Amino acid sequence: MVSEAQSLAVNANGLTDAEIEGLLYMREEEKLAHDVYVTLYELWGLQLFNNIADSELSHTNAVKALLDTYGIDDPATGAEVGVFTNPMLQSLYDELVAAGAKSLADALKVGAAIEEIDILDLQQNLTGMTNTDLRQVYENLLKGSENHLRAFTSTFARQTGETYAPQYLSQAVYNAILSESVQNNAPMQGNGGRGRRP
Repeated sequence: MVSEAQSLAVNANGLTDAEIEGLLYMREEEKLAHDVYVTLYELWGLQLFNNIADSELSHTNAVKALLDTYGIDDPATGAEVGVFTNPMLQSLYDELVAAGAKSLADALKVGAAIEEIDILDLQQNLTGMTNTDLRQVYENLLKGSENHLRAFTSTFARQTGETYAPQYLSQAVYNAILSESVQNNAPMQGNGGRGRRP
């Protein structure tokens, strides 16, 4: 992790250390979502996983475009499905795939958990961010994650007859995300704390 002093220093490319660290992490975190969903689609054949995997591919490519724009080495270059530079994300991938392999209901819970973690990390990265390029991409990713969370939780309810309980977001934040979809007529597509590690 970067220190507070380092996080405020601006590099030659115009980004702070914290912004660079956030981009590198987000690139692999979005890849993790894609890779888990591809794997769960192969296991369960539920089209939702394939659809959201395609969306996550566009997410991770949007972050890659920022890395390219700012001349930052891509940590995911040439990486196969399920392979990560960040050891924490590697471990998380392995855990999530194992959990999602237990049942379709568990797989849907894994999908929702990933989106909850993404939402928390994106919100954290957006706090105090002034770079307009990064802000625009992160805000779009946040909307996408909220849509994906709604998709996973509504599908979970249909498949199981149970109500999904948020695993990382507070109940209040989760409820707000669900109600937002109704207010905005968005398609129905998700316990407090930082998202980076469950």
